[in-house]
Amino acid sequence: MNIDYFKCPKYVTNSLFIKKALSLNLSLEEFLMLTYFDNDYTSFLNMDELSKNIGISTEKAYEVFTSMLTKKIIDVKTDKDIEGRLIERVSLDNFYAMIIEDEKKVLKEEKKTDIYKEFETEFARPITSMEYEIINAWLEHNYSEELIVGALKEAVYNGVKNLRYIDKILFEWNKKGFKTMADINNHLEKRNTIKKEDSELFDYNWLDDED
Repeated sequence: MNIDYFKCPKYVTNSLFIKKALSLNLSLEEFLMLTYFDNDYTSFLNMDELSKNIGISTEKAYEVFTSMLTKKIIDVKTDKDIEGRLIERVSLDNFYAMIIEDEKKVLKEEKKTDIYKEFETEFARPITSMEYEIINAWLEHNYSEELIVGALKEAVYNGVKNLRYIDKILFEWNKKGFKTMADINNHLEKRNTIKKEDSELFDYNWLDDED
């Protein structure tokens, strides 16, 4: 062995991969095996080659492989080679799906943070813990952030800076089946028979609407 040995291609992975692997408390052998499959895009199941490449015994490789199958981190799918013979291929789709789901949760939390800041900006003060819980309840009841911000801006336009008023607006919009601000603007356009500017939304009294 010489220094050139260390200049050969190495296994690489990204930070999201590592972050998720750490969160699962994988053993060193499990992490090495997962990284190997992440880099081996053919992913043909060859336990002897696998054990050789990650530096563990074949017996240990079977043990680690079975552990990750049990945890549903990896999966084995049957495929056919170019000659039509059945082969087993290792899939990391389950693991990648975990990473994607985690990122969705992160983005959702970031959006929540932004919407709270939106309220503090419009109210020109920090929101209270009670207001925080009410806004969070709206989000958990599947009111879209777009609709919540729209109701906030309408309330501020009308000089009413409290969540009870905003809650009533959201209730009326939900009762009419509105999911986006586009739904609301379309409703106003049809009601008034002519195209309206977005700003006219704030001249409409939703709480007295009988439709």
